[in-house]
Amino acid sequence: MNPYTALLFASIGNVLAIVLNYLLGYFFYEKMHTKLESSVVGKKSLLLGHKYGYAFLPLTWLPIVGDPLTIVAGVLRLNFFWFFVVAGGLRVGRYTLLMLGFQ
Repeated sequence: MNPYTALLFASIGNVLAIVLNYLLGYFFYEKMHTKLESSVVGKKSLLLGHKYGYAFLPLTWLPIVGDPLTIVAGVLRLNFFWFFVVAGGLRVGRYTLLMLGFQ
């Protein structure tokens, strides 16, 4: 497969996943807040979100911790535009670096 095609589809899939996580956190606040409180990674993610606000968004590209942080962004009702630009851009950047590293 062409690496650029793979980059395109991997990026689209990953960005759609973080948008879904944000929307789940936004529209199902109570359920997601309870779910996050029940796990160690979720608790730490909530603490990061409450303490740092938008400043924690660059951490959303990290494996394991990144996905709960995207839900926290929705729970905290962070501005969707800035969430999308920062978190989406970092996800695309991660795949771009991976693609370039394997070429």
